[in-house]
Amino acid sequence: MKLSHQAVGALMMALQKSLMEQSDIVPVLEEMNFQVDPQDQSQSMLVVTNPPVVSFEGTTVNEEQKGTNNA
Repeated sequence: MKLSHQAVGALMMALQKSLMEQSDIVPVLEEMNFQVDPQDQSQSMLVVTNPPVVSFEGTTVNEEQKGTNNA
């Protein structure tokens, strides 16, 4: 059994949400519901039926930090 691209994306969104809110990721992961991808003929891929929602409302971008990844 493997994670589908959708399930990996849902896990990454959970991580992003946790980082933005500076909160524990464990409760978000515990609430996720996985099921076999109905479109996968081999039935070897999992999808998340309730991915987390990440809201960017109220988030501002510091203009000084834009494009400063000159490593």
